[in-house]
Amino acid sequence: MKKNAIYPGSFDPITNGHIDLIKRASKLFDTVIIGITQNSKKVAFLSVKDRIESVETALQGIDNIKVLGFDTLLVDFAEAQNAQIILRGLRAVSDFEYEFQLSGMNKHLNPNIETLFMTPAEKYANISSSLVREILSLNGDISAFVPKNIEILLKETI
Repeated sequence: MKKNAIYPGSFDPITNGHIDLIKRASKLFDTVIIGITQNSKKVAFLSVKDRIESVETALQGIDNIKVLGFDTLLVDFAEAQNAQIILRGLRAVSDFEYEFQLSGMNKHLNPNIETLFMTPAEKYANISSSLVREILSLNGDISAFVPKNIEILLKETI
């Protein structure tokens, strides 16, 4: 049986930490689906379309990934994509409580889908999309946190 995983998020923008996790996950699963959604609690910096295109560019060369947008329940999207695993990144202990709650709710909604937590490489543990956007808004250097194509896109967007 093929093992497919979904890595959901807003990816607004995708960071080197996200890419690290995706590359590592691509070695564990037949397919890794990067599910891009609009977080209803946040105002988006980039459109979903721009995020999909930029993520596809940033992940060129990784053959077993798909980048898709979705606007449904995550477990419904996972089932529609024939994914058995939801990947979630944990940067710090503070992420765990929220992610644990999400995992429990998803398990309640669909007991056939498991959640797998992965931690980033230490050098990426402090990177977040919101911090990248804040640094950019204050004219800071984001080159260490995002791929070059994302840096260019973000600078064109502001």
